[in-house]
Parts: sequence; C-alpha cells; structure tokens
Amino acid sequence: MNAAAAGHVVVTGGASGIGEVTVLALIDQGATVTILDASAEAVARAEERLEGEDVLVLACDVTDEDEVADCLGQAVDALGPVTGLVNCAGIARDIPAERTSAEMFRQIVDVNLTGSFILCRAALDQMGDTLSIVNLSSASGIRANAGRVAYGASKAGVILMSQVLANEWGASGVRVNVVAPGPVDTPLIASLHTVEDRKRWTAQIPLRRYGQPSEIADAILFLLSPQASYINGHVLTVDGGFSASGMIAGR
Repeated sequence: MNAAAAGHVVVTGGASGIGEVTVLALIDQGATVTILDASAEAVARAEERLEGEDVLVLACDVTDEDEVADCLGQAVDALGPVTGLVNCAGIARDIPAERTSAEMFRQIVDVNLTGSFILCRAALDQMGDTLSIVNLSSASGIRANAGRVAYGASKAGVILMSQVLANEWGASGVRVNVVAPGPVDTPLIASLHTVEDRKRWTAQIPLRRYGQPSEIADAILFLLSPQASYINGHVLTVDGGFSASGMIAGR
C-alpha cells in the first residue's frame, strides 16, 4: 500500500477531472479525504457517488480566505489534522494576449495561484506532525504556449511559490512539490481544445497522445507518499515529453 493513504488529504477541485481521479485513488488506498470544489453541482454528484466512503465533500471558493479557513476547520473536526494537500482547483482560457482583458487575467491568477497559496497557508495552520503538499502547475507554466498568457503566468507562479514554500517550511516537517501535466483528457481540456488543437498538441508530444487523469494521479500520490520523503521543492513534469521537446507557436 502506498503510505499516502495514512492520513487526511484535502483535494481542491476534487469533484471532477484530475482531482476526482486523485480522490478515488486515495480512497482505494485507505485515505480519508476532504473534497473542496466550487461547483455546487459537482459537489452534489460527488456526495452521491461517494456515499458511505470516509470522505467529506464541501463547496468552497478557494479565493476566499475566510471560507477556506472555515472549510478546513470543518474538515479537521470531522477527519483529523491535515497530512496532505493537493491543489487541483483551476480555470483556463485559450485566448490571444491582445484579447485577454485585465479582468480575465486577474480571475485566472486569483483562482490558480492565489487560491493555491490560500490553501497552503490554511493547511499549514491545520497540519498534523508532517504535511505533504502537491500543487498542480502545467506544461504551460514551463513553456510559452500561444493562447496561455494568463494561464501560463499563473501556473509559472505556482512553481516558484511552491519552491519558496518548500524552502521556508521544510524545517517544520512540510514538503511542497509540483506536478506539471501536459494536455490530459479531462472535461476542462475538452472544453478548450478543438479537433485541430488536439492535432497540433499531439504532434508536439513525443508519446503522440494526451495523458490520462490516472497518470497524473499516480504522480501526485507518489509525491504525497513516504517514498518521496526526501523530495522537496521539485517539479515533476507528466507530459509525455512535451516540455522537453517543443511548444505551441502562435497561429
């Protein structure tokens, strides 16, 4: 058994996509899990699907400090101190820079970067003896992909933020690492990528395919686990080789 299961793991964006698959993998390994998700519909579906499991599902806006603190307090009361945090909550837009408004830019950075920071701080306040944090970045936070000016900036910020936290909090028993997926077959990607987009992305990926959510979840669980006990401040790309080989140029 992967010892990531031994404890209480909070997963943001855990009611769909990569977050949902990560939650199911953690449950399979015996973990207790708190799901935080902004979508009331997704929360209702998760509650129904996971009825009877050792899981708490809460609607939560990750950009609201007070709401996050309240949800983490409820989670700790129900399931005990937090030993793991996975920040999967995120939003994306595929739009040229000249058509990206400041309002849209702020919204994407607020959810993807500021929201992750808020959760990290809250988890530190509610941690057990140790805490392993895995923040989700993206290949677009490593390579300059057209249409990703706000998304890419937010995900690049997640990497540097995580490395600073790994530096500052390591002596307190906290590990902070990053998983940076390439394109993955999720509802979010399905809403962004047209058939032509898929052809262009796939042509740049050495493995010539999109990833599966389970492949990202496997990387997340590894970094949560004691097998990764001496890994801190690391960025694990799970992208079929994309970030090592190319980028999506402007149209």
